[in-house]
Amino acid sequence: MSGVTVADACVDKFNEIKMKKTLKYVVFKIENRKQIVVEAEGDKDKTYADFVAALPESEPRYALVDVAYSTDEGVQQNKLCFFFWSPDDKTTVKDRMIYASSKDAIKKKLVGVMKEVQANDPSELDFEEVKAVMKK
Repeated sequence: MSGVTVADACVDKFNEIKMKKTLKYVVFKIENRKQIVVEAEGDKDKTYADFVAALPESEPRYALVDVAYSTDEGVQQNKLCFFFWSPDDKTTVKDRMIYASSKDAIKKKLVGVMKEVQANDPSELDFEEVKAVMKK
């Protein structure tokens, strides 16, 4: 544990995306190396591409995304997925370490999220890659 806390607003947004289904995604950041806060959100009309565009190119982030996909049988599904974005070649070691060591703090607050994607490169955010994780 890093000693980083999770702001109550993060849990509120989690409940909004999970229960009310009014959001497509929520992006979280660590503020002042002390607290995980909500940085951005996208309403349900937004797309997966909008979510990817909301991630900063050179800083780590956590996110929760309501991913819509089709199963191999053609059934439409929606599942919440936790994303840990940490671009290897553009972030400082210190930033990567604090995000990596604080991930459990936020994941413990997001009860019931079954899927997780860790992306260290933009190619790992490709929707086909994510869809493969969702189908597992």
